[in-house]
Amino acid sequence: MANKKGPTKGSGGKHRNKLAGKGPTPKAEDRVYHKAYAAKKAADKRKAADPRLAAKRRVAKFTSDADDIVIGRNAVLEALRVGVPSKDVYVASRLEHDDRTREIVKLAGLKGLPLLEADRLEMDRIARSSNHQGVVLRVQPYQYASLAQLADRAEAKAAALANASPKARNLARPLFIALDGVTDPQNLGAVIRSAAAFGANGVILPERRSASVTSAAWKVSAGAAAHMPVARVVNLTKAIESLHERGYYAIGLDGGGDALVGESGFETDPLVVVLGSEGKGISRLVRESCDSIVGIPMTSMVESLNASVAAGIALYTVHKARISAE
Repeated sequence: MANKKGPTKGSGGKHRNKLAGKGPTPKAEDRVYHKAYAAKKAADKRKAADPRLAAKRRVAKFTSDADDIVIGRNAVLEALRVGVPSKDVYVASRLEHDDRTREIVKLAGLKGLPLLEADRLEMDRIARSSNHQGVVLRVQPYQYASLAQLADRAEAKAAALANASPKARNLARPLFIALDGVTDPQNLGAVIRSAAAFGANGVILPERRSASVTSAAWKVSAGAAAHMPVARVVNLTKAIESLHERGYYAIGLDGGGDALVGESGFETDPLVVVLGSEGKGISRLVRESCDSIVGIPMTSMVESLNASVAAGIALYTVHKARISAE
């Protein structure tokens, strides 16, 4: 009879549960008893005390990339003068003041704006530039109206003057200007200014591929943006169609039109004047939604006009036609 195999050296798996793995060995810097751990803690402490990183954390707390800002002494002063809605003013510490900065501080105080002091590193990060000249103005986001609000206000104004003189009734008829593909905020500001000058009831912008009412647009509008409502719509073609349903007409300002500006026959009706960008003009679908396409008579020396210039001419001709109408 064969003998059974006797005990051999080793546990033979008897204590295998005590040999189970406990995962990978931690890094030296993660072992509290290792000198690398102490070195890492000391490095973190030095990093937290770095003034550049401290400035970055303070800036991140009070600002964001979405903030609309105005930088530079002349630009900030002009923005405060025209009444751009603002949040606060940052001034660099140990700034050498001149007449402009003294007026900036005075205007900020009169408007009740917080006046904050920051060091150079903080100012550079708030301004996202080093060319701020020691002054940064943070402005509030513009409050857009809805298309329905614009139409309701314009129609209420026209109804209130229904029994006035013929001239007053004509001038009170709703008038909007819609911009298709105008992406320059300075052009937008100039259009807002012209709209206010010639009695328009509002400006209509598409949400995509269009300028927004930023601090740059506010400045160019010379304060008119405070009084001229602006609506943003998802689809400009559908917005024009919805106004058609309320009794409005739309004329598009573009080359190759079937009439000259001011001679479309719709000037004394509730009206939407549509302008395109200087390069591409009005898009096809927006053009098709217009009741008439009108052009501005020009010499052959230029092919097109700046959008804001064209808007001023178109609004003037509408205003003139309404004044002269019986």
